[in-house]
Amino acid sequence: MQLKGLAPIIDARAHTLILGSFPSAASLAAQQYYAHRQNQFWRILGALIDQPLYEMGYADRWPHVQTAGIAVWDVYATCEREGSLDSDIRMGMPNDFSQLKTLAPKLARVCFNGQTAGKFQRLLNGLGYEVLVLPSTSPAYTLSFEKKLAAWRAVL
Repeated sequence: MQLKGLAPIIDARAHTLILGSFPSAASLAAQQYYAHRQNQFWRILGALIDQPLYEMGYADRWPHVQTAGIAVWDVYATCEREGSLDSDIRMGMPNDFSQLKTLAPKLARVCFNGQTAGKFQRLLNGLGYEVLVLPSTSPAYTLSFEKKLAAWRAVL
């Protein structure tokens, strides 16, 4: 079954884009980025921008994230996948990144949330962005929260 990803959360203030691979089953069901409660994305990003994002409602997070100049999207627009593992993504169609310069003229850096998303680093670098691959915030990637946070803090 063909799955469709989420629209980007991006505006003209964005200087940093965080790209995941594709929403989990929980995220697709909720129509929210990083909706699985065990995913550490909101805890890590909240620590980086000094806001309690994890404790907030989904809609309440975005003004803080966008004020901090951060945008969120995924590398795949559509794919086929059973479950939520990146390793199960099949027939992935990438998002159209050519629109980034219009959506976010200040965008300078693209950070990939994990190795699967990081496979697109050459493409985004070719569009003129600084690119970095960060440890995945997924619960499937078993690095400790503290080590993930340290790695993300070092570049964000």
